[in-house]
Amino acid sequence: MPSLKAIRRRIASVKSTGKITRAMKLVAAAKLRRAQERLVQLRPYALRVGDMIAELARGSDPQAHALLAVRPPKRTLLLVLTSDRGLAGAFNSNVNKAAWAWLQAHRGTREHIELRIVGKKGRDFMKARKQEVGHVYPDVLQALTLEKASGIGREVTTAYIDGAFDEVLLFYNVFRSAIAQVPTTQRILPIMAQEGDVDDAVMAPPSAQTLFEPSKVAVLDVLLPMNVNVQIYRALLESVASEMGARMTAMDSATKNAGDLLQRITIKYNRTRQSIITTELSEITSGAEALKG
Repeated sequence: MPSLKAIRRRIASVKSTGKITRAMKLVAAAKLRRAQERLVQLRPYALRVGDMIAELARGSDPQAHALLAVRPPKRTLLLVLTSDRGLAGAFNSNVNKAAWAWLQAHRGTREHIELRIVGKKGRDFMKARKQEVGHVYPDVLQALTLEKASGIGREVTTAYIDGAFDEVLLFYNVFRSAIAQVPTTQRILPIMAQEGDVDDAVMAPPSAQTLFEPSKVAVLDVLLPMNVNVQIYRALLESVASEMGARMTAMDSATKNAGDLLQRITIKYNRTRQSIITTELSEITSGAEALKG
């Protein structure tokens, strides 16, 4: 039977853990509100830009721009968005497993697959499986800005235009709510119209009379790289909001579990203490009876 001192130490430890998880939950909730605000502001714009680009891609010659050119997928770049810290439930493992499953399923169908990862958790996951990582982007999630996302976008588009890769896939968690984050795979290059990308009833392909000023090439030179940057930025915001939602939920569960554990340990402490008191009283009574005899 553990001593009262050991149980008291355990109670103090659980109380301390509960305070930490409660504080982490509050911090995550505050960060989630800020992340949601930024995401709500950007998401309609990013989706509409994506629809517009899909419309242009559907009505344009694939050779009109290098980012529209569709090549046989021999060399693939996987861009995986994770976090720098854990304690966020299944947030990191879900997106890492999705990327790993795709990698295993398509390893034999590609000449080369390169991984580029945002977040230390993705790097650690792949390192544990002895998978080489081409590049890890540090400090992107700290004070996330469009400029940081655009830096990644420029690297990706330049590599695609130079022919280093034939396709670029983005793996990230889409934020639905604090308890629901959906692992998602999105092809960001080449830019092309997919089924469901555009509402056919609302957005028809550009007609032959569509005018581009100053020229179609100049417009595409601006819009297409911008679209890649915006989609990466939106995915990063989705990932940050998902991380904070998952961490808030995980810390809420941890706080409740700490409370339940504290209650059980307190009951055990009281029972042990009562048992010790009862034993001592029995010994005193027995000694008194022995003296009377």
